[in-house]
Formats: sequence, C-alpha cells, structure tokens
Amino acid sequence: MRPPKRQNRKPGVRTSWDPVAAWYQGMVGEGGSKYHRKFAIPAILDLLAPQKREHMLDIGCGPGPLAPFIADVGARYTGVDASERLLRFARQHHGNAGRFFLGDARKLPTLDALQANSFDAVIFLLSIQDMDPLDQVLQAAAWALRDSGRIVLLMTHPCFRVPRQSGWGWDEGRKLRYRRVDRYLTPLPVPMKPHPGDQGGVTRSFHRPLSAYINGLSACGLLIDQVREIPKHEEGKTAGQSRADTLADQEIPLFLGIRAVKRS
Repeated sequence: MRPPKRQNRKPGVRTSWDPVAAWYQGMVGEGGSKYHRKFAIPAILDLLAPQKREHMLDIGCGPGPLAPFIADVGARYTGVDASERLLRFARQHHGNAGRFFLGDARKLPTLDALQANSFDAVIFLLSIQDMDPLDQVLQAAAWALRDSGRIVLLMTHPCFRVPRQSGWGWDEGRKLRYRRVDRYLTPLPVPMKPHPGDQGGVTRSFHRPLSAYINGLSACGLLIDQVREIPKHEEGKTAGQSRADTLADQEIPLFLGIRAVKRS
C-alpha cells in the first residue's frame, strides 16, 4: 500500500465549524469558556502533566484556549484544526504561545508540518466527539505520538451525556434528581441545535459508548493508565440550588478524561 501523499499546499478541509466560528469564539473567548476554565483545562493538565521542552499536539484545537497553559510550563504547543476561521482567532490571540495549522484530524500524515513519532503527547480537549470515524482519528494520533508518549482525551461523559438522548428527571416521591438515558450502546451522529453565525449552521456530535474509546485506543497500541470522571460540582452550594440538585452535580459526572500511553 502506498503511503498517503503529503500536501505541499494549503489543505482543503470541509467542516461544519466555519459557519459557527464567530458564535463559538464569542462563547469561548480568549481564555476559554467557564467550563474550560473550571473543569476541562484543569482536568487536561492534571492528566497530561506537561513538562518543560516537551512537544504537545492539540487536535481540534479550535480557538486555542489550551495553548498559553502549555507555554507557561515551557512546553512546545502545536494546534491543528479543520476550521480556518477558528485558527485565525487562535493565531491572533495565542500565536506567541505556539503554532497552528489547518488540517483534517483523520489525515495528519498528509500534513508537511507534522512528523511521525515526534510528539510527547497528543490532546483532544472537548474535540474527539466532533470527529468521525473514530478509528481513523486515533490511528492518526498514534502516528504522531512517539513511543511511550501519552494521549489525553477529555470529553463529555458518554455514559451520561448522550445528545438528545439523555436529560435530567425528577422523582417526586424520593425528592431525587436523576439522570435519564434513553439510548447508549448504539453509535449516533447527532446534529446539534442551530447556532447563530455569519452564515448560520449546525455542527454534528458523534455519540459512542465508552467501549468504543477503550477498544479504539487499544487497537492503536495505546494502553489506558488513568481515568478521571469529573462532576459539575463547585465547592459550596450555588445560590438557590436545592440539595437534590447539589447531590446530582456531585454524583453524575459531566466530563470523562482518559490518558493512554503508546507502547514501544
């Protein structure tokens, strides 16, 4: 089989994120959204444990909110995304913290800017569930990762947060807030709600059961060594929040973090 042809010109990438880029940039901002700052980025850094002079690849980097956190520890940052509009924002606000390239997460070997086995860590910060097919994305990530390097995935928890197929319920008899899951095992491409943008547009999320991620990583020679389940819980009760809602926030995870190591 011939190796994939490398690109010498700016790659053409189709993505549903360009039409909603202005809306997403406004929501996330330069420093990340509330969920980025309070939950997602701290969890990523905890699992990643970036070290000085290490080289990190952020796949689906979007507007680049992770870049300054990586640069702050003296590590090198490279971001790849399929949306040119999001990358413009990333370069404008975080260009001094790293490099940003347009590219398809499934076809990283075709990018001249990247080399095989050259990154100490690969990161998916709330991006893996926007990518499909999963096996192609994980294979490309493993290609970029050096032996004994690590991959960190941070996503909404696939067991409890299934787009349009899960939600909160209320048990009046027990005064209990519970999580309702209507479907789980079947992989689902789910169009998300329309977002305002320059051209309008609808992004797509890909629900998969947890086993798809575990088995997918293993098939690429990536051995899971850490898992974090992160609830939407902050110290102290939110004003006006009931005891039932507080308990639900403590017990039902919002995010799932997975770290895996490339076997040599």
